[in-house]
Amino acid sequence: MYNVHSFGTPESPMAPYTQPQSESHKVETFRLGPFMPPRIWTGLWQLSSNAWGSASVAKIRQGMARHLQHGYTTFADHYGSAEIIFGQFRGSLPASEQVVGATKWCVFKRIVPSRAVVLAAVQERMERMGTNKVDLLQFHWNDYSDKGYLTALDILQDLKSEGLISAVGLCNFDTIRTDEICTQLGPGAIVSNQVQFSIIDTRPLHGMSDVCEKHDLKLLTYGTLCGGFLADKWMGKPEPDLYSGNLTPSQRKYLDMIVKVWGTWELFQSLLATLRVIGDRHGGLSIANIATRWVLDHPFVGAVIIGARLGLSEHPDDNHRVFGFKLSEQDNSDIEAVLMHSDGRRTITTIGDCGAEYR
Repeated sequence: MYNVHSFGTPESPMAPYTQPQSESHKVETFRLGPFMPPRIWTGLWQLSSNAWGSASVAKIRQGMARHLQHGYTTFADHYGSAEIIFGQFRGSLPASEQVVGATKWCVFKRIVPSRAVVLAAVQERMERMGTNKVDLLQFHWNDYSDKGYLTALDILQDLKSEGLISAVGLCNFDTIRTDEICTQLGPGAIVSNQVQFSIIDTRPLHGMSDVCEKHDLKLLTYGTLCGGFLADKWMGKPEPDLYSGNLTPSQRKYLDMIVKVWGTWELFQSLLATLRVIGDRHGGLSIANIATRWVLDHPFVGAVIIGARLGLSEHPDDNHRVFGFKLSEQDNSDIEAVLMHSDGRRTITTIGDCGAEYR
């Protein structure tokens, strides 16, 4: 199901990208349409706003280069100027360098999805990314009562057959609609669905995993580290103020979920302590490593998308340690012993199915 590839560690951020060195890192990959991307993707949503901090374009490109050197060849969630910056970065690489860009078309307002409208959306992404073909177009539709999403997806399939798109995926579609779409479009038409999934948010385990198996679909998951809360730096720390200016928008979102939906800050500290013990059991891996591995160990997950504040806060070296091990029965039992005290299993009834919080 998954393969392992080796990537070198060049000497500098702008060193050549193509040849592996003798010291290699094993990167797990998986099949996604015509691609074999790594199972960790670099998320670019934090480039969309200065609320996450800001860095110069030069530093952002250097950050992209560092990730590429570690074997992270796929960049996702292109909001705002991220499409343009990524396109310029990819355009500067040798033609032999295989880098995948996973962008989105999000429909929040009611539209009539004619061919002209859908084609214009695809062409806009090609122009912004400086390419004649979109690698992976992830489609989001806000209003389920408007079945126009089926028409739009039919047209996207036509554009794929015409060579304008390599693969079509969904973004934040729920279980019922994902099954409906994959059934109507047929085998292989949809390759992925991007949804939130973590030790805290386990909604994909309640139906979505079955749909993935039924249609040979892979989840591309975000929120896996809860905005950075699933990390050693928060172990033993007091609960932060939700309205503190020190928190990023992602942290405010996930803190609210941790203490208002999932459980309490005290229970979350117990979870961090358990993940720390498991990390030590595996030779000193980080809490983030264990939390990421927990998600990747689910066979319906293709890749985890980890947001990076490129040029400001990146962890490609630590993230690399996720590869090469799996959690044991004891590890999973220890985690479950904490989760059973949470309201995690009821999240799907309190928030709704995957993507409900965006509708």
